[in-house]
Amino acid sequence: MYARVVRFTGVGQETIDAVKAMIEESDGPPPGVRATSMKMLFDADQGTSVFVAFFESEQDLRDADSIFEAMDPGETPGDRQSVDLCEVVIEREA
Repeated sequence: MYARVVRFTGVGQETIDAVKAMIEESDGPPPGVRATSMKMLFDADQGTSVFVAFFESEQDLRDADSIFEAMDPGETPGDRQSVDLCEVVIEREA
């Protein structure tokens, strides 16, 4: 399993609410993004957000990265600070 982890700063509650509504109204990930799941974390006190998308294969991850990189910055929750393309090496459900 692989994950694309993106950290944003300058994120406010209004923006999170708008992104949440946009995602909930959509039929799924953007076309061409074969994510198995997506999660967004939000720290209101620091105004930061972390978006994690999970993929079955490294190729799916790389294909999605190209699509996400081409997105208009206005479609993201804040100022992108980092993007990590990772292999999931530990996964445990409680």
